[in-house]
Amino acid sequence: MTDLLDVAAMARWIQRDGAEAILRGMAQYVEDDYRRFDRFDKTPRVASHTPFGVIELMPTSDGELYSFKFVNGHPLNPARGFQTVTAFGALADVDNGYPIFLAEMTLLTALRTAATSAMAAKHLARPDSRISAMIGSGSQSEFQALAMRAVLGIEDLRIYDIDPAAIDKMCRNLEPLGFRIHRADSPQEAVQGADIVTTCTADKALATILTDDMVAPGMHLNAIGGDCPGKTELEAAVLDRGPVFVEFTPQTRIEGEIQQKEPDFPVVELFEVLSGAHPGRESAEQVTIFDSVGFAVSDFAGLRYAREANLGTELMGQVDLVADPEDPKDLFSLVAALSPVG
Repeated sequence: MTDLLDVAAMARWIQRDGAEAILRGMAQYVEDDYRRFDRFDKTPRVASHTPFGVIELMPTSDGELYSFKFVNGHPLNPARGFQTVTAFGALADVDNGYPIFLAEMTLLTALRTAATSAMAAKHLARPDSRISAMIGSGSQSEFQALAMRAVLGIEDLRIYDIDPAAIDKMCRNLEPLGFRIHRADSPQEAVQGADIVTTCTADKALATILTDDMVAPGMHLNAIGGDCPGKTELEAAVLDRGPVFVEFTPQTRIEGEIQQKEPDFPVVELFEVLSGAHPGRESAEQVTIFDSVGFAVSDFAGLRYAREANLGTELMGQVDLVADPEDPKDLFSLVAALSPVG
């Protein structure tokens, strides 16, 4: 039998342990796995693009466990009553190839994305960062805010969205949790005085959400909305303001903000900072940019954390995924008794 964490169980886990505690723990798992980045099989995600959106497969393995995530990105879905992003994923034992864990990953992706953002900000933002700005108040926004508080202690938010209802939703969800929120009337207003700026918009377009004149010395930019070819959030000139950090360069060149730049535009992979091979931020005045598109190693860490946090609990279900005849060479035995005679 394969362990299963379905949507209801995932939601109950987050309610049981608390989103911030989970985000803090998951950020550590993500960091641990990026520190051993060279052990992982790495490939850009396999994408199927249509006029409606994209469906992607994101695989990786550390030689002991294999993971994959199936995920879509359909920006027009909310207008039709569907989520922009949905996902599920699995862990398998490399030794025998059997799946050992199956999980919903719509909620889990929101958690691992926010955990990765906060982990990167811990190493790249100024240590005295106290104000976070967010451009885009959609499904990812609350998780990002909670992760930044869990890992960096930030409670002051400045937010902007073209949809006032999205801002209302974010305030409704976060203000009761103790966040101090300033509703901005423009992106320019939102980023004024911010130490960390997160762009998390969903439109599949070569958009310019953050322009060069909006970027102040010392900012850390957390660009997470660009995640496919033809989708960006930063003006190209912003990328020249400071070092650009990425998860996995070949994938980010296809999908990230740096798709706007020449193929040899210099970037630093995040694991280099964690391993000490690169210093990361080098001064309080430096602008740092995390061009995050989401990578399979973060999914691997998220799945690992979710499984280990729920093993042996009432939340972990099981599903019969593997045909397992008594004689491994006699698969037909499972159906022989049902086969018609004559």
